[in-house]
Amino acid sequence: MNTKHIMYQTHGTCSQMIDVTADENDVIQQVFFLGGCNGNLQGISQLVTGQKIDDVIAKLNGIRCGAKSTSCPDQLCRALEELKKR
Repeated sequence: MNTKHIMYQTHGTCSQMIDVTADENDVIQQVFFLGGCNGNLQGISQLVTGQKIDDVIAKLNGIRCGAKSTSCPDQLCRALEELKKR
């Protein structure tokens, strides 16, 4: 099985990095966040693992964290958009 991988540096969030691996069919195999709200981000990682990249982007794109213009789920979408290009 061929896989795609990205280590995405986040912008505007408490987490600093998102490490994502997907297979050749754009199914997410694993997600790890560095920094941020550990429990919540572990939950997000578990929920999106096994899902298609486009489905996750459709659900999480544009979510904001408080007054910030982005969030960890939104930054995950940015990482997934980059990963799709690979």
